[in-house]
Amino acid sequence: MTRAFTHEPVDRSLVDDLLDLARRGPSAGNTASLEFLVLEGSDTARYWNVTLPEQRRADFPWPRLLDAPVLIVAWVEPDRYVARYQETDKAHTGLGEGADAWPQPYWFIDGGAAVMTLLLAAENAGLGALFFGLFDHESAVRDAFGVPEGRRAVGAIALGYPTTERRSTSAGRTRPPLDSVIHRGHWD
Repeated sequence: MTRAFTHEPVDRSLVDDLLDLARRGPSAGNTASLEFLVLEGSDTARYWNVTLPEQRRADFPWPRLLDAPVLIVAWVEPDRYVARYQETDKAHTGLGEGADAWPQPYWFIDGGAAVMTLLLAAENAGLGALFFGLFDHESAVRDAFGVPEGRRAVGAIALGYPTTERRSTSAGRTRPPLDSVIHRGHWD
C-alpha cells in the first residue's frame, strides 16, 4: 500500500480502464450496485478538508498521502440487493425481506472484491494505491459530494504515482506461514 504520492496526474482514460476492470468483479445475483465517486484536482482537497481538517494534519503520519492526484470512493446500495432478491428467480432465498435477512452483507463482499481488483490493476499499471476506510466520515463525504441516501461506502482508494515513503508500522508485521493457513480435508 502506497502512502506517499507525487503530484503527477493520472490520465483519466487509465483511471476509467481500472474502474472498468473493478466493476467486472463478482456481484451477488448480478445486482451490480457498485458505483464510484472519482475525485481529481481540487475535489481531492475538498475530500481531505471534510475528513482530515487542517488542524489535525500536523500530527498526520503520512502527509504525502494527501498528494494523491486521484481518490476513488466505492459505494454500494444495500436496498438494490434486497430488491434484486425480491425478483422471481431469487425470491425463494428469503433475502428480499430486507437487509437484515442477509447473513453476510454481500454488498460489502462484492464491493471488497471490486476494490481488490482495482488495487491489483493499479499496481499492474505502475501506479501506487492505498485502500482506507471512511469510518465516521461516511455521512460527511456523502453530503459534501452529493451521494444519494441509501448508498454505503466500501472505502476509499488513493491512486497515483508512488514516491519515497515512510512505511506503516503494520508493514513490518509478518504473515503467517502458508502451511498454517491452509487446511485440506479437515481443520487441524
